[in-house]
Amino acid sequence: MVGVALVLLLVLLGVCIPVGAALGLLGLILEPLYSSLPLARAMGEMAWGSSNEFLLVAIPLFVMLGEILLRAGFAQRMYEAMAKWLSWLPGGLMHANIGASTVFAATSGSSVATAATVGTVALPQIKRFGYNEPLFLGSIAAGGTLGILIPPSINLVIYGVLTNTSVPKLYLAGILPGILAALLFMAVIVAACLWRPAWGGEPVRASWRERFASLVHLLPPLAIFILVVGSIYAGLATPTEAAALGVVGALVLALAARRVSWQMLREVAENTMRSTAMIMLIVIAAGFLNFVMSAIGLTDAITSSVSGLGWPPMAMLVAMVVFYVILGCFMETLSMMITTIPIVAPIMTALGFDPIWLGIVIIVLVETALITPPVGLNLFVVQSLRKSGSIQAVIVGALPFVVALFVVIALLALAPDLALWLPRIFG
Repeated sequence: MVGVALVLLLVLLGVCIPVGAALGLLGLILEPLYSSLPLARAMGEMAWGSSNEFLLVAIPLFVMLGEILLRAGFAQRMYEAMAKWLSWLPGGLMHANIGASTVFAATSGSSVATAATVGTVALPQIKRFGYNEPLFLGSIAAGGTLGILIPPSINLVIYGVLTNTSVPKLYLAGILPGILAALLFMAVIVAACLWRPAWGGEPVRASWRERFASLVHLLPPLAIFILVVGSIYAGLATPTEAAALGVVGALVLALAARRVSWQMLREVAENTMRSTAMIMLIVIAAGFLNFVMSAIGLTDAITSSVSGLGWPPMAMLVAMVVFYVILGCFMETLSMMITTIPIVAPIMTALGFDPIWLGIVIIVLVETALITPPVGLNLFVVQSLRKSGSIQAVIVGALPFVVALFVVIALLALAPDLALWLPRIFG
């Protein structure tokens, strides 16, 4: 049964059926094969149950927040400020890619939005300053992954909904690993450019006066971060309400900067609806698939098979890492989370792993999937922004950053307090 389901899923994805549709179709195929009951008749109830969750309202709001900041031009000025402060390091503007991604991740909650925003601003700098193209492209793709780890994160909201875990505590847990990942990305760039100085391009210089003057452009994203995350931990708002506050704050900043127009608002609305529709289709289809899998006993079969192995907790952790790395090569990240977490999380927590710590580890593994071929979403986002060239350059450039994410996972395993210290202090 497990083998049949896995083969069917790979076939559906292999023939390029959209992920949301593939998950729903898999549920419809498994039902007549293994169930005597008409499970498909519950599809409407499953769709309502999967989407009727107040916390999920945060998803379109965070998407809209990122769209407003992008369309209002804050991202361009934020990148320029980061460039002035970080370009003295070996690797120059590649550090600005990571720094800008870190700051934008703290407002958007989306890896795709982060990679697309920073990539749009950064790509013209490759030829202008003579950077090594693969490494530069890889830094954009890798920096974008921070969007789902540093709060506010849409994927952490999804994990919280699936496991009934506190989203505010997950947000706290993601801060230090997110900063650690950003620092390791920058260390990769420094090491590469010390090894091959020509990869770092021409130096970009800025006076101290220019640097301090540019700090004003970092205030809008900082203000949004304080408004969203601060309102949660001050007890003034739930994550969904905080997301709404962030949208209002972003609109106020855009109005103050005189960047709001009907055209801009239409683009924000269109892109928000498009992204939300894609996410919710996956949520609903995966919810139905999980229902079918539970009804036919597939979930219990997988759980009992894994539990019957009798492996110690650390061996199971290694197995989970390998499982997600392999699955991430073939499956889109959000659908991967929704289909696997209801199975993986109970097994791992039963072995004694903290659910908040586990959530951060899974998110880092999902980050890895974003930049591993052949289905690494951020790879395609960065490639779509280029006017020419093969995606192979993006893939090659992202590989060193995949290693950095494995280092983050190893450090989380060796020092769980990297994720648990802040929730314990402020939770």
